[in-house]
Amino acid sequence: MTGEGSLDAPTREIIKWQDPDFADPVKLDAEMRRVFDICHGCRRCFNLCDSFPRLFDLIDNSPQEEVEHLASEDFKPVVEACTLCDMCFMTKCPYVPPHPFMLDFPHLMLRHRFANAGKNKNEFIQKQLAEMDRNGTLARPIAPLVNWASKTDNKLTRPVMEAVAGIDAKAPLPKFHSRTFVSADKHSEGTVNPNAPAFGKRKAALYATCFVNYNKPETGMDARAVLNHIGVETKVAYPGCCGMPFLEQAELARVASNAAKVSKELVKLIDEGYDIVALTASCGLMLKFEWALIAPDDENVRKVADHTFDIDEYVVDVARKDGLPGGLTPLPEGVTVHLACHARAQNMGPKAAEMLKMIPDTPVDVIERCSGHGGTFGVVKPTHDVGVKVGRPVFRAANSQARGHIVSDCPLAAAHIVAHTDTPAREPEHPIQIMARAYGLKNESKDV
Repeated sequence: MTGEGSLDAPTREIIKWQDPDFADPVKLDAEMRRVFDICHGCRRCFNLCDSFPRLFDLIDNSPQEEVEHLASEDFKPVVEACTLCDMCFMTKCPYVPPHPFMLDFPHLMLRHRFANAGKNKNEFIQKQLAEMDRNGTLARPIAPLVNWASKTDNKLTRPVMEAVAGIDAKAPLPKFHSRTFVSADKHSEGTVNPNAPAFGKRKAALYATCFVNYNKPETGMDARAVLNHIGVETKVAYPGCCGMPFLEQAELARVASNAAKVSKELVKLIDEGYDIVALTASCGLMLKFEWALIAPDDENVRKVADHTFDIDEYVVDVARKDGLPGGLTPLPEGVTVHLACHARAQNMGPKAAEMLKMIPDTPVDVIERCSGHGGTFGVVKPTHDVGVKVGRPVFRAANSQARGHIVSDCPLAAAHIVAHTDTPAREPEHPIQIMARAYGLKNESKDV
């Protein structure tokens, strides 16, 4: 007998992207209607992303107010508004597996994008933005010029970028650096603290991630400094992008290819006794969960999933099992912690907040809601304003808290929040950077 809702922990089904039925238009349309009809009768997710208001308005404004009478082409705006944040699946929907309804809204939106690849005229630009390793490599030698051109107050270049490339002129863009995290690590050797309780017990391979490597290497250097200070031996690893930008575009073959390439190299480090530590939430989610759903038969992928930690999760684990050295100094200006959607989707608890609450006499406020950015979603013209709309409750909360630091495990979310708030926070930061600051390890140099 089918119950009203499930109290069991959600589970995810393998993404059968190589099965012909996955992209079959008739079977896909039938599944879209089945799921939309369940959502229509429930509506618990009305206040998450814009997909659900669009869906419910579509139904309510139709003559019969029923899903079965909707035109299939009208589903596209609903799919467009999904950022794959997974919050409906993780926090709201009572019908996710193992419930018999087997409802996974984000992965259904992913399936629709996969089946309709190549039909969206805006798709080309978004796919080029997803080429993180290529873009980072090309931008590195001319980083100052690229950063000048991408400034939102550049009235010469940003209107052209909007007209030609569809990148919203109001959207802040990540900065590039002439020295990557991998390069900075090689030029500056870290020293492990021999007096830390964890000394000699842990080894961590810092998976650089494309964003930290090319766009915010100071996060990586601060993470390395903190881990070394608490007694953890570190090594930086970056075999390539995890494929999250390709997942957004439903380029699942590209995700599988990157998973095979990167996991093959990371497994070598695991065999040497290293834990894999991801420096951004989205990449941690990919290594722990998404890879295994797309490439379930790859033994390397499964091994990496079993040995991967989020950076905040790792520090909390060291603190619990081995202890941390003293010396954390108060930050009385306080911290606003945005719990990134892809950190929450890892089902590990609010590790960023747990970690920062170890700092004495430091107010820590938590915002547990999607910022609305969603990768390229928050950058391109068709959806930038939607991302701002979805993020407004977060912006209001941050403004009311008025703390000296705004942090998130998602660097794009942190930048999105800072750009749309008026608080004492000087710049978007990662939670590990606050730990580095409290320990007196913070590298304030912008060019690491």
